Amino acid sequence: MATLKNKVIVITGAAGRLGRHLVQRFAEEGAVIAAVVRDDEEARSIPFPENAEGWAFPVDVTDEELVKACFRQIGQQLSSIDAIVHTVGGWEARPLAETSLEEWNAVMSLNLTSAFLCFREALPLMKAGGRLIGISSGQGADGGRAEQAAYSAAKAGIIRLVEAANEEYRGTGITAHAVAPSMIVYEEGGEGVSVHDIVEICRSIIAETGNALSGATIRAYGSA
Repeated sequence: MATLKNKVIVITGAAGRLGRHLVQRFAEEGAVIAAVVRDDEEARSIPFPENAEGWAFPVDVTDEELVKACFRQIGQQLSSIDAIVHTVGGWEARPLAETSLEEWNAVMSLNLTSAFLCFREALPLMKAGGRLIGISSGQGADGGRAEQAAYSAAKAGIIRLVEAANEEYRGTGITAHAVAPSMIVYEEGGEGVSVHDIVEICRSIIAETGNALSGATIRAYGSA
């Protein structure tokens, strides 16, 4: 079975609940981790296993110039990238008629613009066989939800971004993918899809199934 050993993987939102699981699982398998986080405090909290190769890179992923600088640092530190898993995002419920432009832009920036910026800056560093993975959602894959207009639109945008990138890089060996969970469950007994299943889907795309799933949106709904 193919492994992640020595693969250089960027994980954005690495201090978040999903990001932490990805860091730990991938590093335990021998991947080299570039953990993109919000600030120095988050950087100190990354759960790198003992003897793991990993570095934290604090950055506001909605700021174009800061993202450019961050990926320059990643390139200087690690030379090239095998994969990026973009987990940054945030959910907010608001009736459409009460959603301000500021609120709309904030949700779009955090969920979609951040993915665009990180994918764009990762691509020049990416090896043939590289993988772009964005985290979408059921709202993005199958239909918007009431009082979630901005979030639904942003997560649908992740899927279109992935599909467009995959078509553009067809034939280069680089592929793009969207993983669309329902509710991610972090504790036993919750309704939705286990965080461990989401991690294993991402792992499989990077190590084994990326070519077969080129451009795909993988719906992972579990018990939801």
